[in-house]
Amino acid sequence: MSTNLSSATSARGNRLFALGRAELTMLMRNRSALFSALVLPLGSLVIMYSFVPSTFTGEGQVRVDSRPVLVTGTIGMVLLFVVYSNLVGAFVARREGMVLKRLRTGSLTDGEILAGTALPAAAVAWAQCGLVIGLGIGVLGLVAPADPALLTIGILVGTLLVAALAACTANFTRSVEMAQLTTMPLLLVSVAGSGLAIPSAAIPSWLAEWCAYLPLTSAMDLVRAGWLGAPDGEAVWPAALPDLVGAGAWTVAAVWAARTRFRWEARK
Repeated sequence: MSTNLSSATSARGNRLFALGRAELTMLMRNRSALFSALVLPLGSLVIMYSFVPSTFTGEGQVRVDSRPVLVTGTIGMVLLFVVYSNLVGAFVARREGMVLKRLRTGSLTDGEILAGTALPAAAVAWAQCGLVIGLGIGVLGLVAPADPALLTIGILVGTLLVAALAACTANFTRSVEMAQLTTMPLLLVSVAGSGLAIPSAAIPSWLAEWCAYLPLTSAMDLVRAGWLGAPDGEAVWPAALPDLVGAGAWTVAAVWAARTRFRWEARK
């Protein structure tokens, strides 16, 4: 029994690796996707560090250091540009080229096809997140993450969430060219409202309460809690529990929608 299970797991891993390797080859050949994956996220860190003031003014005239905001926000930029934006284009291109339909006739399951397509983007994103963390500590002088495990969970949950949202967005994206428009709402809302560019402490409390319900906010709060710890000396994990629940709920809903509502047939 254990031998059969091990063989099945190994076969699934081999199928995912083969599909992921093919997708990585396609990514490396696509210059615009490669630019979006490698240059935009880290470029945004350089630009924001050059132009954003060293502190933000929060409610009650409390000064908030901008460096942690920039670094954790760049991790969110990586998830949005490297995973979400690129995957929407990849899913649409493979669907319209009938690649996904052909893959479904083989031994790959639907979940394996979606996961294998997302693997290269996820791997590139994780590598860039590691680089951002290193730059934050070594160049910007931030302290090491307070809870690396929680930081890692935030990045992993965020990756799964934006990958599933990419599959959902691909459903109503008619062409690769249209992907530049259909991805824009989530990109803009997340950058403005999920603390990627402006910390929640620097916006009115009533607006921060509404922004807490955005898809990426809870995952980004986990990233910030993992790096900066909980406010006022609280224990990190109990303070992060609401964000764990929120990020988990968004992720489960997005994965369910991606698995059950994904459009496999080309629109042409």
